[in-house]
Amino acid sequence: MSAPRFHWFLPTTGDGRSIVGGGHGLSRVHGRSEYRPPTIDYLGQIARSAEQLGFEAVLTPTGTYCEDAWLVTAALTQVTTKLKFLVAFRPGLLSPTLAAQMAATYQRISGGRLLLNIVTGGEDAEQRRFGDHLGKDERYARTDEFLSIVKGAWNRGYDFAGDYYDVEDATVAERPDPLPELYFGGSSAAAGTVAAKHVDVYLTWGEPPAAVAEKVAWVRGLAAEQGRTLRFGIRLHVITRDTSAEAWAEAGRLLDRIPPEDIVKARKLLGQSASVGQQRMLALHAGFQGGTARDLEVHPGLWAGVGLVRGGAGTALVGSHAEVADLIEEYAALGIEEFVLSGYPHLEEAYWFGEGVLPELRHRGVLPKAA
Repeated sequence: MSAPRFHWFLPTTGDGRSIVGGGHGLSRVHGRSEYRPPTIDYLGQIARSAEQLGFEAVLTPTGTYCEDAWLVTAALTQVTTKLKFLVAFRPGLLSPTLAAQMAATYQRISGGRLLLNIVTGGEDAEQRRFGDHLGKDERYARTDEFLSIVKGAWNRGYDFAGDYYDVEDATVAERPDPLPELYFGGSSAAAGTVAAKHVDVYLTWGEPPAAVAEKVAWVRGLAAEQGRTLRFGIRLHVITRDTSAEAWAEAGRLLDRIPPEDIVKARKLLGQSASVGQQRMLALHAGFQGGTARDLEVHPGLWAGVGLVRGGAGTALVGSHAEVADLIEEYAALGIEEFVLSGYPHLEEAYWFGEGVLPELRHRGVLPKAA
């Protein structure tokens, strides 16, 4: 297996010293956060730091409460030199031929630094906000057609007639070089079918290793039926410090700063989600009615506290730099090759990981020595 690839996250809903909710159909939950708005200057600071620390790319989310990922990252290509941008977008909200054209343009102006995160959408209310009234399984069927057209347009001159799209001679002025890699996640049967057929990297949220192993085996089997092989990635938060005690103290501080009424509100909103993955995240902390950070440890070093008030990825790796490296190696042994990470605040936590865990992984030979 090749060396793992590490990516960071751009908090385009805002950032702070407390957990900031937002995205995935959930409005911001500030609590007592010293809120940092997602200005282009602040996001640029995070992007430049991620690049300097050795992260390969940054994920930029999509949703009502996020800044637009295409526009923000296109701007940030001008203040970075090699950092890639994993742009999340919803395929049902724009023409597939237009998406192919946007991606081709992005590759040219950025020097080939675009990665695409396909988000079919699991929140019915969020989809309706954008004028999309299809059910979840229909959305995945439409995503299947959408990706067929995008890839066909990149290969110049593609005709397609399906249930959701009918295009003639879909093409782009110039084939993107390289073709943007496609990232995709989803825990439903319909999602697995799309992943197996189209994508390069299947992403899962940070469940305990046994559950992740089951997902990897499931999607790998579906891909094999299509005659394809995929890479696998995981989306996690991280709290890493020089000692385990310091890391868990930070997790406790984050937990203490969440007002109980925000947990109640978030659980109600997220409980209405049609996303199978979101329900799996909620199940990790379903029995929590108050207590210490350790009460939310769902596997040694895996903490479900973030998901109390944040939609989407809700778990964090918590521990000393060596302990976090141990967990990364545990997931890597299951077939996980890409780690998409974040932490609060995103600027400072990038340095804790980049200056603590990455050197530890290099020392172990998991990553090549820095040039």
